[in-house]
Amino acid sequence: MKIGLISDTHNNIANLDKAIKKLKEIGADKIIHLGDNYTDIDEIGETEILRVPGVFSECYQNPEIPNRMVCFFSGWRVLISHTISSHPNDLKNDIKPEEYIQDKKIDLVLYGHTHIPDIKKEGMIIFINPGHLKDEDKKEYPPTFGLLEFTDKDLIVKIFNSKTEKIYKQEVFTKEG
Repeated sequence: MKIGLISDTHNNIANLDKAIKKLKEIGADKIIHLGDNYTDIDEIGETEILRVPGVFSECYQNPEIPNRMVCFFSGWRVLISHTISSHPNDLKNDIKPEEYIQDKKIDLVLYGHTHIPDIKKEGMIIFINPGHLKDEDKKEYPPTFGLLEFTDKDLIVKIFNSKTEKIYKQEVFTKEG
């Protein structure tokens, strides 16, 4: 199973289209948008989309739209969130990431918000931020997007530079337990 990761598109439709095209080309079965202008992804066609809104989006205050969700992919428990921790704009019943992390209820945290592409493991939990798709960003990271590839026992994580389509970062993790 291959899952594309997109975050913080901020109405940069040309960069989004380029990222989606690349993700489809390399076989992404699903696309996850991790917030900030998540409606940018409305028109991508036949690929399944999962998404959560950014913390400052009007949608974030709508209790009918999940701000965070836990999904299961190839035996991995995955938290999908715009932020890595609770936020003052959270609704009362929103999942609290820090509780799920502390209680080891998840294996992976997929998040955006910081615009900083990152792949790291802390303790038993993997944290992945695919970055942003803005042309220019004040933090000076290039526009990036990610790909998760689940094999029988491994998770291969790749973050691509959107401008060059070359791998910006890559890590391989083996499922423990």
